[in-house]
Amino acid sequence: MSILRKALTTAAIASVLMAGAAQAETTRIALVVKALGIGFFEAANKGAEEAAAELGDVEIIYTGPTDTTAEGQIEVLNSLIAQRVDAIAVSANDTDALAPTLKRAMDRGITVISWDSGVAPEGREMHLNPSSAPLIGNMIIKLAADQLPEGGDVAVLSATTTSTNQNTWIEEMNKAAGDYPNVNVVATVYGDDLADKSYREAQGLMQSHPELKAIIAPTSVGIVAAAQAVTDAGKIGEVNVTGLGLPSEMAGHVKSGASKSFAIWNPIDLGYSATMIAYHLAKDEATAEPGATIPIGRMGEITLDENNEAAMADPFVYDSSNIDEFSSIF
Repeated sequence: MSILRKALTTAAIASVLMAGAAQAETTRIALVVKALGIGFFEAANKGAEEAAAELGDVEIIYTGPTDTTAEGQIEVLNSLIAQRVDAIAVSANDTDALAPTLKRAMDRGITVISWDSGVAPEGREMHLNPSSAPLIGNMIIKLAADQLPEGGDVAVLSATTTSTNQNTWIEEMNKAAGDYPNVNVVATVYGDDLADKSYREAQGLMQSHPELKAIIAPTSVGIVAAAQAVTDAGKIGEVNVTGLGLPSEMAGHVKSGASKSFAIWNPIDLGYSATMIAYHLAKDEATAEPGATIPIGRMGEITLDENNEAAMADPFVYDSSNIDEFSSIF
């Protein structure tokens, strides 16, 4: 073999080996959402991809079940464990049901965090709340109360009965309701983060409580469905819809008057932050322990509390004064 041919062969082999090493070094982070097809989580995936592009050696696997069930998520998680991904960042449909599967993932060396909707501590290394639960709880009841100077009946349209974040926010909302003695929370119903079921539940609230003045939906699916139900019932101006939603999905309802105002953090930032955390933990560049700080890129850093939890940012209020500014973003 000629010297030139030997050199070319050696270079080719080295190139293949280097390519294989580069591929092996790619950190695969699975962003597991409550269900596919929900705008909030699709926006979070945009943020995850932004983080991946910034980090440079990350592959995002965006996945989830087709419906908001623990069983569906467990099936997805088992597949990811079999694929030996480097990290799993999950928004849980059930606090406890996912924990054994995720513990098995950690036992196999996979970094596991929860974000948005948490997992029991034994099933994750840390949890990223989108905001402080007391702040969210107070915000959603305040948004309703601000439009009810004389008080009145309000009801809650949540996601699933087992949704960790929803239940926590509603619990904090009920605590904060004491600050608004003329506002009476008459019912809490569950639409399972399905548009059609949420719509029917909102209809049922208005039929069961004819004096209802507001529907509080701390879910991006539920708030849109409730606003549409109010519109279809001809009750714009009688029943105000508020809670947590996406500007892009709520702009029309704000302009129609079905919703006076609502709040949300930026889901793009949330997906970005969860990816950054998962990456730094998977690469052993940070630790998940009380008091530890973890960098989250352009969002700064978080500090874990005694439960290995942290909050990203305060909720932001959207209304007719700013909805056009944000509705084209997310």
